Amino acid sequence: MEKIEIERSKVCRVERAGALDISLRKLFQDPRKIVGPFVKEGMTVFDLGCGPGFFTIEMAKRVGSAGKVVAVDLQEGMLEIVKGKIRNTNLQDIIELHKCQSDKIGLSITADFILIFYMLHEVPNQSSFLKEVHGLLKPNGKVLIVEPKFHVTKDDFKKYRELLKEIGFGIVEEPNVFFSRSFLINKIA
Repeated sequence: MEKIEIERSKVCRVERAGALDISLRKLFQDPRKIVGPFVKEGMTVFDLGCGPGFFTIEMAKRVGSAGKVVAVDLQEGMLEIVKGKIRNTNLQDIIELHKCQSDKIGLSITADFILIFYMLHEVPNQSSFLKEVHGLLKPNGKVLIVEPKFHVTKDDFKKYRELLKEIGFGIVEEPNVFFSRSFLINKIA
């Protein structure tokens, strides 16, 4: 696979992590409401592009001690923020931190649920990325993709729909997430 370098301007930098983690955000994008319907006790869950762990923490509380959350990010600094949040808590036994490469997620386990929140537009080779996601999903698993309307147009989202179908995903629903476009998908092939 040809190595693809992500444009640094497209990736939300660690220096801006605080803006992703403010309590005001919970009024518009409450992690309990967004992941609550999909994440249950005992599940294995991936938070791809976890950033400072805005959704990671809530998912870890939901999977409990019998489950696992893998927080995946390209930037070591984001993973360090998550590590600091869970240090000396029971969540450090539930959350595994994983630094991915710019062209590969690089996990060897499969998930019941995968969250891709506001980061697919940052991925340079979305087809390769989504094919890898397909391989990481358990047969009855689901993936929630949420993209910001200010970065992803309706036309771009239609292209995502076609790409997902080509890869072997089915659209289960399009959940309503504030100021976002979203797909809940499953594996059909």
